Amino acid sequence: MHLIPTSVKLLLKSVAMKKVVVVTGASSGIGLAFCERLLSEDDDLHLCLACRNLGKAEAARRSLLSSHPAAEISLLQIDVANLQSVFQASQELKQRFDRLDYLYVNAGIMPNPQLNLKALFLGLFSRKVFHMFSTADGLLTQDDRVTADGLQEVFETNVFGHFVLIRELEPLLCRPDIPSQIIWTSSSNAKKTNFSLEDFQHAKGHEPYSSSKYATDLLSLALNRNFNQQGLYSSVICPGTVLTNLTYGILPPFIWTLLTPIIFLLRFFVNSLTITPYNGAEALLWIFQQKPEFLNPLTKYHSATTGLGNNYVNPQKMDLDEETAEKFYQNLLDLEKHFGAIRAKSLDSRSQK
Repeated sequence: MHLIPTSVKLLLKSVAMKKVVVVTGASSGIGLAFCERLLSEDDDLHLCLACRNLGKAEAARRSLLSSHPAAEISLLQIDVANLQSVFQASQELKQRFDRLDYLYVNAGIMPNPQLNLKALFLGLFSRKVFHMFSTADGLLTQDDRVTADGLQEVFETNVFGHFVLIRELEPLLCRPDIPSQIIWTSSSNAKKTNFSLEDFQHAKGHEPYSSSKYATDLLSLALNRNFNQQGLYSSVICPGTVLTNLTYGILPPFIWTLLTPIIFLLRFFVNSLTITPYNGAEALLWIFQQKPEFLNPLTKYHSATTGLGNNYVNPQKMDLDEETAEKFYQNLLDLEKHFGAIRAKSLDSRSQK
């Protein structure tokens, strides 16, 4: 656990009037690109980089400070695939801050992605070729595994770890006088057909990433239903197709380099091919600029880039229903109860320090 000196904690408490923004998965890719764009938009805030690897987080912090030397940036160690780490990190945040204005739920994994070459080849010569490139529908499968908490790794990392974090941070997020926002990095690969309430961890399937992203869409809808009256709003975005560590796991980097001219040509027809993390962060930044009460909880906000390289946000209605969202939310609440002992142990270990 990364501990900070008392003097630093007092300094953090002294910036109570500044907006506080926490970003998970902020050390690279879309998360880091968003932090850079956010500070360029408004450097009069406190930015907390919540990352699993503190070494990478410190490198990201130095990079951000090199271009924004006056920015206030702190680090928080959290592994959302480890509930003890989540409980400890939430307690640390409650000690540092009196409130949170924005929680960007960006950390996520797509382990061992396998490309369906047959589906890719058939798709290239079908009327769905543009749809295939914009959503990766039917192209990817993944091999999941079970974590030390006994949960499916993709589900715990992409969904449940963040859900527990949000639950623990409710006192900082729920303030009717000043709205707070949760922003999920979802995907156009979030498919209803890959999600089941009976197997919401996707233990029996082969597309856990798609299932987990549809689950985050459902959870966001349920959070709005349960917390809007308390001043907490939730939104989901899709960064488009971005070349990051996730996509480099599908094909080697040199293959992507060879495909780059084709991808840029396709962008004249498929604007979801954002390619760079900077472009992919467009919707994340756009959400920051909006009043949350005017955002539609049934809309996913997609980053898009034109063939000429201009960025914009493309709102698209999600295929969700409130009844399924509420049932899923209740399932998560039930699952959370099984980890009370881990929470108690985490609180006890902090009180002894």
